[in-house]
Amino acid sequence: MLGRSEQESGTHASLAVNAGGWVRADDALDAGTVEMLDLGSTGSTLSTTAGISGLRAVVHLGHPLQPAPGVEQALLAADSSLIVTAAVAITPTWCWVGRDGQASGPVVVDEPGLRDCRDALRTMGAAPRLVPGRTSTEERVDLAGPTGTLVVERDRIPAGWAELPGSEALSGGNDVWYGLVEALPAAPTVPAGTPVWLAFGPRDDHRGSLQQSLEILADHGVDLDHLRSMPSTSGQHVFFSAFTSPESGAFEALRSELAARGVRQRLLAVLSGVADAGAPGAIGPQWGRADA
Repeated sequence: MLGRSEQESGTHASLAVNAGGWVRADDALDAGTVEMLDLGSTGSTLSTTAGISGLRAVVHLGHPLQPAPGVEQALLAADSSLIVTAAVAITPTWCWVGRDGQASGPVVVDEPGLRDCRDALRTMGAAPRLVPGRTSTEERVDLAGPTGTLVVERDRIPAGWAELPGSEALSGGNDVWYGLVEALPAAPTVPAGTPVWLAFGPRDDHRGSLQQSLEILADHGVDLDHLRSMPSTSGQHVFFSAFTSPESGAFEALRSELAARGVRQRLLAVLSGVADAGAPGAIGPQWGRADA
């Protein structure tokens, strides 16, 4: 069985399942159709996936080497058996549609649509009206009114509506990454060159504790692509990292040394089969003057 959260696009989750080859015999209803269960919120989706044998969940990742904050936090807060085992990029099918070329009203868009199209909508000067992902097409049409527009997947364009000039900008940007979450009895092996997400927390939260952990990572050949901290309910900070696994055996040695040093850790993702994820989105920093 396959599931997704109610906050995700069913169309794009299904595209990811097919592109990733994640369909098993018991998932397909018929040729080209995949059974996807709506499992509620992200937290509920992960909890249900951990509790039902054979259930796997499709989640939005952000990027294999720069995880979306929401997904890494949700994974660490969920059952420790859960791990992202695969990832795939798909080209989204978002389009901007209206009636008879009208585009003067609000732009009705759901949560995944706004997440993927935020920059394009801002460039277009649109005024988004956010709705939950479970909102039906008929309800969206009513909310748009006579002059409003919709951002929807191409297979959900309402009858009598057509794409508007500029619609191509919504799907002409970066691909969107999805991952497959499974409950495993033990951590999988990590081949060299595989993107991994590792959460860790030093035993003592004191000045220099992060530096000590980073030195261990560096000593084992880890070149970090992503590092983010967050307070923990236990008092110590939690650190989320993402990197490409170093040479064979080095990752296992790294985890052993972290454990020996009292650094709590959890493997959140082993994205096997992702040979080249490309670089995540970059910024052009404007540094202050050295003497400022």
